Amino acid sequence: MSDFEKTVLTTIEKYNMLEKGATVIVALSGGADSVSLLNALISIKEKYSLNIKAAHVNHNLRGAEAERDENFVRKICAEKNVELFVKSVDINIIADEEKISTELAGRQERYRFFEELNTRFNAKTATAHTADDNAETVIFNLIRGAGLNGLCGIKPVREGIIRPLINLGREEVERYCEENNLEFVTDSTNLTDDYTRNKIRHKIIPVIRELNPGFIGTVKNETEVLSGINSYIELKSEEYIKNAEVENGCSCEKLREIPDALKPAVIYTLLRKNGIMPESKHISLIAGILETGAVDLNGSLRAVSKQGTLRFIDKEVQENKFSEKELKLDMSFCYNGNKYSVKEINSEGALKKSVLEKDAVFRTRRAGDSFTLPRRKVTKSLKKLFNELKIPEEKRDSVMLLASGSEVLWIEGVGASESALSYEKNGFIINVEKERE
Repeated sequence: MSDFEKTVLTTIEKYNMLEKGATVIVALSGGADSVSLLNALISIKEKYSLNIKAAHVNHNLRGAEAERDENFVRKICAEKNVELFVKSVDINIIADEEKISTELAGRQERYRFFEELNTRFNAKTATAHTADDNAETVIFNLIRGAGLNGLCGIKPVREGIIRPLINLGREEVERYCEENNLEFVTDSTNLTDDYTRNKIRHKIIPVIRELNPGFIGTVKNETEVLSGINSYIELKSEEYIKNAEVENGCSCEKLREIPDALKPAVIYTLLRKNGIMPESKHISLIAGILETGAVDLNGSLRAVSKQGTLRFIDKEVQENKFSEKELKLDMSFCYNGNKYSVKEINSEGALKKSVLEKDAVFRTRRAGDSFTLPRRKVTKSLKKLFNELKIPEEKRDSVMLLASGSEVLWIEGVGASESALSYEKNGFIINVEKERE
């Protein structure tokens, strides 16, 4: 076993990447890194009784060169008797539709594919990230401002993804390929400075290495130390978030009470939970609205701080219009993920049968709506009632009502009004349940 393969084995054992008999899917681009990873895993296959498969994503960005890469990957897998799964996607179309860079679109599609295969085979996917990739990532995150988490670099293990080459440098990969006569292909885009990471690789890191030839190893050691610190901070962040959780979001008061030293980490975790890859600007924006306010984040997400609650809202979700429906016994309909049904009953808590004669309709709110609280017999505007009940503004237009004119007789989640509530053991109920998928 070569020193390269011993390092791969040591890394796997150090981070508990694989168990004996595991299925591992190699993310195989055809480049030197992924080819060396496949070869190294095959070399330890017997020791771990591994079931090795491979996955390749053709992004269709480089025409004939992309076809060449796919054909090469098919050839090498056939030679090594490794089952291969190939996915072909048009990244330019996906990037345009989602309004993101082709780099990000490509990454998202690759990891979606890996997740599908992991689930299908109860497997883990091994990517060929090296110590050089880790250093480039740290610099990239430092430039864009990603906080402590970003300075921890690439995690050796994360959500079904393992990185057995993370302690090996690119020079070691190339030497291993040469010593073992391993063929590989070169992505021409890696040779240009069109992408941010390529500029870091070709222009920034060479200058740093003049100052510190061991820079790649230094970053590897520092990220290990920072990762340990960050793991503890992440644990504390989760505790603070759990303590701040309220219905529909997090308590702004509880978030403001968090020590200033930990507040950015807590906000970072909140953003990650809501699908945002956080940058320092996002953390500052959220911190600035913990009293009150709203800010737009990446994509379609908006953070809103109102009524003492911080919420995250999809601002591009189109309003789900509802066409009013006339009230009838034994009727049912679906709206906004719920199924509503009207049934006659002989028990307390029903609506009066006389309501059936009021030309009542199911609809959503309108200006001028009012509701009379049962037993208290106090009439309030629907707007004031929703404020008192602290129903989030973004949800108010989708609350189902039963109304006759501007008189609201029933509110979803609240119940019947004084004029509609039956104090006898007969009438009808409006049942609400989640719509079956």
